[in-house]
Amino acid sequence: MRKVVAYELLSLDGVAEEPDEFVTSWDDVMDENLGRVISTQDAVLLGHRTYDHWSKFWPTSNIEPFAKFINGVEKFVIATTATTQNWSNSVVVSGDLFEFVSKLKRQSGEDIGVHGSIRLFQSLCELELVDELRLVISPAIHIRGRKLFEKGLPSRLTMTRQVVSPTGYLLLDYEVQRAGIK
Repeated sequence: MRKVVAYELLSLDGVAEEPDEFVTSWDDVMDENLGRVISTQDAVLLGHRTYDHWSKFWPTSNIEPFAKFINGVEKFVIATTATTQNWSNSVVVSGDLFEFVSKLKRQSGEDIGVHGSIRLFQSLCELELVDELRLVISPAIHIRGRKLFEKGLPSRLTMTRQVVSPTGYLLLDYEVQRAGIK
């Protein structure tokens, strides 16, 4: 069965909104980490807001390794209305989120990524559909903005990898445990 793997950029206090305001440096270790994450993904779930923003930026970007990945990967846009942008390999999905993602996870393929898309991530957590987290924690306290973990069910995480980048970012991988908190 495929896994849903969320890759999120956070400030130390958990803010996920507008990460370009607190992720102010990027190094080779962070590039390597991102490359490792996306190398196992052949589909991505995006929220409507993230899709509309990214579809204006990434098609002409040369920021690698993400530009080649996100422009070529199959993108499922979770939305109740049509998107305003047309981006290659994108399909708008409406209807029952649990049913759609559960069906997608049963299909053959590699990991299903979630990048950004705070509200979608929170909904997937509430439905217990996120299997792994790949977090990049910035050495900054941002205070204002939506936090990634404002909603969802309590979960126990098992750390599977931890790296500190040369510029002080924590690169943390977790598996989500389904048995509940102990």
